[in-house]
Amino acid sequence: MPRRRKKGHRRKANRVPRENATLPEYDRSTVPEGLVTRRQLRDLQLSPGGNEGPVAILRCKLCATRPQWSCRHPTRGYLLRVDLAKPKQTPTLAQEEVLNRAMAARSPCPQCRRRYYFCLPLRTQGVCDPCARDYEPSLDTYFVSTAPGNPPARRLNREDHRS
Repeated sequence: MPRRRKKGHRRKANRVPRENATLPEYDRSTVPEGLVTRRQLRDLQLSPGGNEGPVAILRCKLCATRPQWSCRHPTRGYLLRVDLAKPKQTPTLAQEEVLNRAMAARSPCPQCRRRYYFCLPLRTQGVCDPCARDYEPSLDTYFVSTAPGNPPARRLNREDHRS
C-alpha cells in the first residue's frame, strides 16, 4: 500500500551565494593543479595523511548550471592537497594473516565447503550460488584446497536422497 504524501509547504532551498561560501568552489574542468579528490588520492597510492581537511569543493554537475549559487548537494566532492598527502601504509604480515583468517571465516559455503574469493550471501541465501542454483562453479572463483585428506564435501543429488 503506497504511503500518503503529507500535505504542507515545501522546504525552502538553503541557498548561499557563491561569494559567501566557506570554501572555494571549482567546476570539474577548472580544478587547479595540486588539488585532487579522495578517490584520485587512492589511485595515486596516497592517503590524506597530513591534510587537516578539505581545502576546496568540487561542484556537482547540477550546480555547474548555476554559477551564482554555492553547491549544497550531497554529490559534491571535497578537494585535498596532494603535497600534504602521505604514502599509503602497507599492512604487516601479522595484519595480513588476521585479515586472511577473517575472510576464511566469511567465505566458505556451508554446503559444499568451498572457500570463495569473495564473501557469500549467507544471510540472505544461505549457500553459494552454485549450490543454490545447482551448477558447477568455475575454478577462478574459489580456492582449490591444498590440504591433504580434506576434500570438499560431495553434494547429494535427488537420486541419492531416495535410496
